[in-house]
Amino acid sequence: AASSHPALAADYPTKPVRIIVPFPAGAAADGSTRAIARKLSEDWGKPVIVDNRPGIPGMQAAANAPADGYTLVLGSGASMVTSPLTMPNLPYSPQKDFAPVSLGVTNPPILTTHPSLGVKSVKELIALARSKPGALNYSSSGTAGPFHLGMELFMAMTGTSMVHVPYKGGAPAVADLIGGQVQLGFNTIPTVMPHVKAGKLTPIGVGTARRARAAPDLPSISETVPGFDYSIWYGYFAPARTPATIVNKVSADIARALAEPDVVQQLQGSEPAPTTPQELARYIREDTARWAKVVKERNLKVE
Repeated sequence: AASSHPALAADYPTKPVRIIVPFPAGAAADGSTRAIARKLSEDWGKPVIVDNRPGIPGMQAAANAPADGYTLVLGSGASMVTSPLTMPNLPYSPQKDFAPVSLGVTNPPILTTHPSLGVKSVKELIALARSKPGALNYSSSGTAGPFHLGMELFMAMTGTSMVHVPYKGGAPAVADLIGGQVQLGFNTIPTVMPHVKAGKLTPIGVGTARRARAAPDLPSISETVPGFDYSIWYGYFAPARTPATIVNKVSADIARALAEPDVVQQLQGSEPAPTTPQELARYIREDTARWAKVVKERNLKVE
């Protein structure tokens, strides 16, 4: 069987390929995957179908799919790193059930405040939060979700204490931030930038270690808090035991797709970040070690 794998990779794909996206249609992660899928379909001469199956059921479906290269799944920092750390009964194992293929895109998160708070920089926010422990409220799209964890990391590194107000999804979290029911929160740049331009939210900083391409004039939080580095990432995985030759071919083809200017233009503010399978595996190990420390120190669990 092993000797037939190179031939399988050379012929691959011979039929439609399915990419399971565990997010609703229209989400930023869905949009970037559809842009990549269209390019792969052109290159392969076979349909690449995006199959939206939100949440854990989507990850389970991918884990249980045949390991033949015809089912891929869009994984994220949440599904592959932080959910396993905060949800003891998660019905899939990122390490056992999936083979890394390639990192896809990163979404630099942006920290914004309601204008009524009166702060316009990370330094001012830290000073205010330290002077009034527990007085400021921040929103997130859910307990132990990426935006909650980003704020937990921020508080741990700045010695501040703020109150978490979780919502069932990003839309209501942003709506109440705009309405002033909460004072601040992390979100993706494409989600909040229209509200920033309209003067409804004040941008404080981006979470990534470097400034974001989509907002080059906005300082990185790390410029005030050295070492702060928080990014939303999405990558592609195959079921475990998928032949390595097929995994490597898909990885290389995703990298070529993400190098195409027309694909980059469709990423909605996300930044292309393709990797080899080995680089993605190392990235996940490092991300897991970093967030495991935060989860333990902050005692973050989802019952």
